[in-house]
Amino acid sequence: MKVLVINAGSSSLKYQLLDMTNESVLAKGICERIGIDGSITHKKNGCTDTHDAAFPTHAEAFREVLRLLSTGENAVISSMDEISAVGHRVVQGGEKFNTSALINDEMLEAVESLSPLAPLHNPANLMAIRACQGVLGDKVPQVAVFDTAFHQTLPPKAYMYPIPYELYEKYHIRRYGFHGTSHRYVSARLAELMGRPLEEMKIVTCHMGNGSSITAIDGGKSVDTSMGFTPLDGLIMGTRSGSLDPSIITYIQEQESLTPEELDDMLNKRSGYLGVSGFTSDQRDLSEAASQGNERAQLALDIQRYQIRKFIGAFAAGIGGLDAIVFTGGIGENSSITRARILGRLAFMGVDLDTAVNENANGKEIEITKPGSKVRVYVIPTNEELLIARDTMAIVQG
Repeated sequence: MKVLVINAGSSSLKYQLLDMTNESVLAKGICERIGIDGSITHKKNGCTDTHDAAFPTHAEAFREVLRLLSTGENAVISSMDEISAVGHRVVQGGEKFNTSALINDEMLEAVESLSPLAPLHNPANLMAIRACQGVLGDKVPQVAVFDTAFHQTLPPKAYMYPIPYELYEKYHIRRYGFHGTSHRYVSARLAELMGRPLEEMKIVTCHMGNGSSITAIDGGKSVDTSMGFTPLDGLIMGTRSGSLDPSIITYIQEQESLTPEELDDMLNKRSGYLGVSGFTSDQRDLSEAASQGNERAQLALDIQRYQIRKFIGAFAAGIGGLDAIVFTGGIGENSSITRARILGRLAFMGVDLDTAVNENANGKEIEITKPGSKVRVYVIPTNEELLIARDTMAIVQG
């Protein structure tokens, strides 16, 4: 069975084609600048092909993906008929979806109704789904895998905000959490690596990239997470502020005479590492500048590491103990110094970091604590596409 996985943004479309008989990646790539002057990067067997292409909409981008997969020297299938199903990443499933589900007209209406909760993501996800339907028709089943679904196990004490309850009932204002597919994948993989039942473990997973979130997992279920009503909440991120005193928002709006749209743009696109440092949203640039004495770059890094330690400590207290910590995502997987700065202050919790192993752990699936460490720490590269493909296959076959 071959499953095509689609992860769409407003002007991009990432894809992977997986052969589920052995879970191998046959090809993958990304269509960029959809609606402008597009390009596509296609990879197979270690070879990369990049060329310009006109993508007025996601439909044209999807057709080009299918063309590359099935024709010419980049082909990995003989025809589109070999694609058994398509799995889509959908960011916001609200309270309607607590698991992945087969796509039909009723589901699409529900996902569209949730677009106000994820205005940058759900409309793009819907465009990709409809583009696939337009090209493939009804003969190929499609499945939606929701970022928020894993966090639907949060108890009310964790997801409710202390605002008038009728606002929750009227507008569904609550903590939803995001990156759920990544947190679900790495926690399950951790249990495999440790040889322990996931249902018996207390875990904190740290997905750290341009967008970052931390999740407390107790008995295999998400019970708390740093992102909230939107992905803006929680940790400092590349361009997102993370959690703020709510009065700061109204104060800035009044002092700077900002519209709600301008304020939203500032908090989502001009804050975080970029806002504090004044020059970059990329941690690699921050680290280089900090090593050369840039104080604001160092401050941005200090805020990040301090906040992550606070969340780990708070979540460990919330779930009544801690067996393991996982680092994943672009920063979590590839920044040994960030992991060292965070874990070096957690020795009191029973974290005994193996410095030498950590320094050589970037990009690997590996434990970075010493034998006998009370709390074990792993680096586990995330694989959201594989989990989406697994869910898609299970739903289609089931």
